Amino acid sequence: MTSTKKRNNGATDRMTSKKILLVAGEVSGDLHGSHLLEAIQRIEPDVQCRGIGGESLEKKGMKLLVPAHSLSVVGITEVLTKLPSILKALQRLKKSLDEERPDLVILIDFPEFNLRLAKIAHRRGIPIVYYISPQVWAWRPQRTKVIARLVKKMIVLFPFEVPLYEAAGVDVEWVGHPLLDIVKPRLSKEGALQQFGLDPKRRTIGLLPGSRMHEVERLLPPLLASAHLLQQEVPDLQFVLPLAPGIPKTMVSSSMKNISIPLKVVEGSTYDVMNLSELLITASGTATLEGAILGKPMIIIYRVSLPSYWIGRALIRVDHIGLVNLVAEKEIAPELIQKEVHPRRIADEAFRLLKDPLLSRNMVESMGEVRKKLGESGAAQRAAQIVVSLLHEQKI
Repeated sequence: MTSTKKRNNGATDRMTSKKILLVAGEVSGDLHGSHLLEAIQRIEPDVQCRGIGGESLEKKGMKLLVPAHSLSVVGITEVLTKLPSILKALQRLKKSLDEERPDLVILIDFPEFNLRLAKIAHRRGIPIVYYISPQVWAWRPQRTKVIARLVKKMIVLFPFEVPLYEAAGVDVEWVGHPLLDIVKPRLSKEGALQQFGLDPKRRTIGLLPGSRMHEVERLLPPLLASAHLLQQEVPDLQFVLPLAPGIPKTMVSSSMKNISIPLKVVEGSTYDVMNLSELLITASGTATLEGAILGKPMIIIYRVSLPSYWIGRALIRVDHIGLVNLVAEKEIAPELIQKEVHPRRIADEAFRLLKDPLLSRNMVESMGEVRKKLGESGAAQRAAQIVVSLLHEQKI
């Protein structure tokens, strides 16, 4: 199949459709990957894309070689439970590299898997773009040397990542954070309350137990138990829980057997849920930045297996785990980790914010400062322009 394209310099070329292998192994990567692919398609409509992703990337036309949910896991030791699936996925992508011979490989976060795939692609002379950096500033900084050897271009979301990669000799560019374009509620607060069947006279707390099965299994029970304690102390509270894709409603119903609270479970609509909530109690991760963009007070919770925790504690070099606190370079939202993820402890933190409007208002102001540090809107489009320029630069 051929098409006539107009290049940036005004010349026209006859060329075959460009091919991309893209790997986004987690829900947040699938979201960012879909917006990147959409932006690439606006510039290069005939581009072909296949790889690992989820529902969002599939809707944009990517052919899924491996579904992301089969690989997604949190915690170091938990990876062992997914090892057969991970090895099988690597073999599937290795076969695709050999048979399809893509013009470019795009890797999105997911470093333990993606850096292995990068070595395979590099040996075949296929250029690699890494979009959304592994957290080298938090742990295993030596990976910047591996990235310098394997990756053609590093596209990062945070300005503080640039000097870390430049010091290792990586060709790096900051584009800003794509969440600034993505985090947009569909409904007004009043419209969302009505659609979800919530009482506008009650104060609403959003419960976000995470997007991975392991996260939800560990965090949902103490989260619901803390909601029960809170509602006993503040009877006018109500709760809403947006389910991430792939998380069954039965997980919530089974955890609710001995708990009676006014709770609405919503499939999707995360930004509408966040927007209508007075307070968020959320798993650590992308959701903390999403909440910051919407200017919401929050409590961050995080729990992994004990071996993963101790290994992580030995390796991690930063003082905070929540992205919102890392970007702020100080703790603006309380973090409850491991044993602190206890119903009473969560409820106490929430009650402290609910009863102190000044404390809550100060947190909201700090969230505004975090938002400013994320750059300007249009990050995915800027990243797409880099990708397309590399697609046409390469002669595979």
